[in-house]
Amino acid sequence: MSIDFNELLRQIIHGIDDVAGDVILSVAPIVLIFIVLNATSFKLRKRRFARIMKSFLITTVGLILFLHGVNIAYLPIGEHLGSTIAAMDANWILIPLGFLMGFLVGFAEPAIHVMVKQVEEQSEGRINGNVLLGSVSIGIGLAVSLSMWRLLAGFSLYYFLIPGYILVFLLGRKVDKMFLAMAFDNGGVATGPMCSTFILAMCVAIAAQIEGRDPMIDGFGVVAMIALTPILTTLALGYVYKLKDERDQKAKRALQDSEGEE
Repeated sequence: MSIDFNELLRQIIHGIDDVAGDVILSVAPIVLIFIVLNATSFKLRKRRFARIMKSFLITTVGLILFLHGVNIAYLPIGEHLGSTIAAMDANWILIPLGFLMGFLVGFAEPAIHVMVKQVEEQSEGRINGNVLLGSVSIGIGLAVSLSMWRLLAGFSLYYFLIPGYILVFLLGRKVDKMFLAMAFDNGGVATGPMCSTFILAMCVAIAAQIEGRDPMIDGFGVVAMIALTPILTTLALGYVYKLKDERDQKAKRALQDSEGEE
């Protein structure tokens, strides 16, 4: 079987010009504002200014390649995978498979890695970045798994969202304010490009294959679930940290009391 490399290359680069135009239009205002502020206020050294401009260029190229890869790979793969599995007799496998794919996609989400790195730095290592990353990824896995269950069973999204956000506000009163703030940010970064492309495309394709499901009504909603469950898992992690701190303080007081008696 011979491969026409010219045709393959044409298919790979097809549409990249449109993506490049969109990315440049998005990044250009930020670069322009930075240049103006540097000229009027920052006045950075030439070497540092050149390094930042180089970083802007790398970011732009990376975004173009990533978004083009999403268009030619992630979306088609998600659609094909969803429609193929949904057509199987044992389509219940979508529930555990959804958890696995959600966990792995969350673990690979660049925005989540940036978030957990900043949290670890700002907390001076008190909050372990890998633990937080695992917590958010588990939340995304649960979101996708529950969304698959919803697609197969056909019940409303409200059965998850309303109790879920009630639980969020209840847990939010029992954790440290730092974890409360992190939780809502984690819900935002979890719905990044990886989740919003691959997982969403897969769910829409599944809804199109299951009889009685409407892709416009049942296929969408997974992103709302992905925004919710990482909040819950982060708050749950915050509650565990709170219990651990209370236990450590109790042990410390007990030690001080025993030393005082001696």
